Order: sequence, then structure tokens, then C-alpha cells
Amino acid sequence: MNYLQDVLQNETAREEQLTAPRAILVEELSQLRGRLLFLGVGGKMGPTLAVLATRALRQAGSNLQILGISRFSNPASRDWLETHGVETLSADLLDPRAVASLPDAGWVISLAGRKFGTSEDPSETWAVNCLLTSHICSRYSDSKIVALSTGNVYPMVSAGGEGSLENDPLVATGEYSAAAIGRERILEYYSLHRGVNLAVVRLNYAVDLVYGVLVDIGKKVLAGEPIDLTMGYLNCIWQGDANEAILRLLSHTACPRAAFNLTGPKLGVREIALKFASHFNKEPHWANQEGPTALLSNPKKINDLLGSPFTPIDTVIRWTAQWLQGGGALLDRPTKFQAIDGKY
Repeated sequence: MNYLQDVLQNETAREEQLTAPRAILVEELSQLRGRLLFLGVGGKMGPTLAVLATRALRQAGSNLQILGISRFSNPASRDWLETHGVETLSADLLDPRAVASLPDAGWVISLAGRKFGTSEDPSETWAVNCLLTSHICSRYSDSKIVALSTGNVYPMVSAGGEGSLENDPLVATGEYSAAAIGRERILEYYSLHRGVNLAVVRLNYAVDLVYGVLVDIGKKVLAGEPIDLTMGYLNCIWQGDANEAILRLLSHTACPRAAFNLTGPKLGVREIALKFASHFNKEPHWANQEGPTALLSNPKKINDLLGSPFTPIDTVIRWTAQWLQGGGALLDRPTKFQAIDGKY
């Protein structure tokens, strides 16, 4: 296929763009043997990630077995996975007995985590991000694990800089970021003291056409609502590119653990809004001014290893504008990227 479609007019085109593997991924996954587990596969990224892997392995002629595991609180995600050739298993990963009973695997991608709702019930956020992580690392201590984390483990930094690097101190700015740091410390413990091979992925704003920071900004421009510029800069990456990078990092786990910032280039919120405005032929409206700091991550390390993200953000903005104008379905899950107090 022409990997970058001109227009994503419907759900079929969107799914194709998110799950069509590039040749480099097919080649790298063809080297894996045994079984690959996706733990917490029922969330926002998990389904397209698992299907991308499945399609790459089919093209490679590989017999690597894939299994997607989740509670599947949304049965539709399980149906979608199985329709697209991914075998699934229902399990509560917070239950250590359930995790202990899961099948062996040489390769594990841990996607489970909780962010939104932390302000209402921080205990559940800590349990999901920390207890669950401990269960997984204990059960799969002999496996190679890619574990999803977040750029929220970093503090706000100068808006004029290029963002936090992987060896910068982790600083909590709220309950969610504290729990995310807790998850990372558990991963670090299992790697340093139990010899677990790990790649920790600090993801900053994967974007899709149905949710994400670009949808949040584009919706406001289209509706004529003011854009809050207090958090004046951000990073984001097309979810298809993020999915590819996560899968390619299976070959780059390490002991002690390796950490990677996974995101796209630094972008100005004002700049993004103006680009949407040009697509909509509308005048954007503003609220507040750009603050001196922002939540930013520097992706140089992963870009040097895997190459820069394939999909230009300008292309994603165009797709998103077309999707919004066409009345495409949305998840209605605001990212709250404007929050500067760390409350989610």
C-alpha cells in the first residue's frame, strides 16, 4: 500500500493506517520465536498494536504465537481483536493468582496502566500502576519485557528547551505522576535485583483520529472555542508510529533496564491551532498566554536507535481535520494536556 494515505475518510481507512506494517517491522519481528503476550491489550493502544504485530508476522511467515490478555471491560475490543486474528484471554492482572496461571512467554509487552480518574480514587491508580507491574515482573522474570510508562514522570521544564532526557531526575508533580514513578521504580528493582530484561517506554501523547491532543485542539478550533495556551508546547506522535516503535523495542531490552522517550517533535499549541484553522477556514480564538514551562520530552535517544517517526505531524493534522469535518466517531476522552497541576 501507499503507506501514507491522502485521506482517512472512514473507520476502515483509519484502521488500515494504524495497522499496516512497514518492511522494517516485518523484518525485525521475523527474528522472534516462541510467544508474545500483550498484557492490558484492551485499552486505547492495545488493539491496534496487537493487530499490527499480527499482520507483520503474517507477512514474515513467522510462527510466533500472539496472545492478548485483559479484563476486557469493553467486550467490543475483544471482538475486534479476534476478528483481526488475535487470540485473546480474559484475566484480572491485579489478581496475582490469575497472573501466575498465565502461559509462559519469551516476550511481553505490558500496557496496563491508569491515569484518568486518579483524583477521584488514587488508590486504584497506585494499584494498577504498581501492584500489577510487580505481578507481571515476578511472573515473567525470565522474559524480555517492554513496559509502557509516561512522560509525566518528568517535571515541567523550560518551554524554550528541547525537553527532558532519559537520565534526568524523575519528579512527581501530582498523584498520577507519583504512581507512574512508583511503577518505574518497581521495574527498576526487578531489573537491578532480579535480572529482568526491560525496555521502559516513556510515551508522550500518542494521537489517533478518535482521541488525543490534536483532536482536543482541533475540536475547539472547529467549534470556535478559545484555545488555552497556558501549556504552550507539547510533543505528540501518530499512534501507528508509536505502535511500531514499541514492537521494535522488543529487540532492545536490557539489564539493567533501558529507558526511552517515545514521542514526536516539540510543537507549539498556537501553531497547531493555526494549522487547524487553515484547514477549517476559521479564525482561532485564544485564552491566556504561553507559560514559561511545559511538559516536554526529548526523543533523540530512540530516534538515533530506530529513526525518526515516519508520519509527519502535519499529515496527522490534515487527517484529523478531515475526520472532524466529516463527523468521524470520537472516544470523547479529553487528554487534559492543559493541566499544569498534575491532576487528572
